Amino acid sequence: MSKLALVTGATSGIGKAFAERLAADGYDLIIVGRNKDRLEEFAATHTDVKVRTVAADLSTDSGVDTVAEICSGEPLTMLVNNAGVAHYMPLAELPADKARELVHVKVVAPTMLSRAAVAGMRERGEGKIINVAGMIAFSGPADKSVMPRRAVYAGSLAHLVAMSQTLSAELEDTGVQVQVLCPGVVATEFHARQGLDMSVAPRMSAEDVVTAGLRGLELGEVVCAPGVEDTSLLDAVFQADLAAFGGQSPELASRYRPN
Repeated sequence: MSKLALVTGATSGIGKAFAERLAADGYDLIIVGRNKDRLEEFAATHTDVKVRTVAADLSTDSGVDTVAEICSGEPLTMLVNNAGVAHYMPLAELPADKARELVHVKVVAPTMLSRAAVAGMRERGEGKIINVAGMIAFSGPADKSVMPRRAVYAGSLAHLVAMSQTLSAELEDTGVQVQVLCPGVVATEFHARQGLDMSVAPRMSAEDVVTAGLRGLELGEVVCAPGVEDTSLLDAVFQADLAAFGGQSPELASRYRPN
């Protein structure tokens, strides 16, 4: 039986590495990106599998709707929500159009594409959804000395973590797996497009990120952090989350009561 994967942001970086690996593994592909020439170049050099190209801008409602229709109408084996933009700057300095673009690409698009794909996957009793986020999703408590401020970017990735974990629970025992893939700094064009020189920083390859994501699916990981050796650190984060969630009460906490 043929396997079909849809990959967004497939013209460079992690998305292209996913497309390359999945093609090598015998998947037919639907590759999505803004750059039509790059999409067609990929298709022309991967003739061993069927490659359908879709030029779409996921920062727009029409682009999201176009790809969502494909997700609902095609028998996808795997959906990789990888498309991204950075726009690293404090919220007060982030232009409205860039804020809107970021939220569309990293929140609206993965949400709507996953929604479109999941019904068919459940019917077929199999499917995999990978949402590409990043370790910045866990950086909220960091003080201002740690990194440039990027509130919307960090928040959008944190959304992907929570959504993926909750969606995975919703789909338990359906045959559909959900993973959120959280790499650190990766050697792609991503930072250069924002005018950031990361050439001297240690960076993971996009190919290693893909290796981790696919192996993480085999291991049953919902949160896959390719650069974290000690997985007990992640377990501690999530246990603390659940402890705080379970520790709530309808009574006002004593620290908020008048003396």
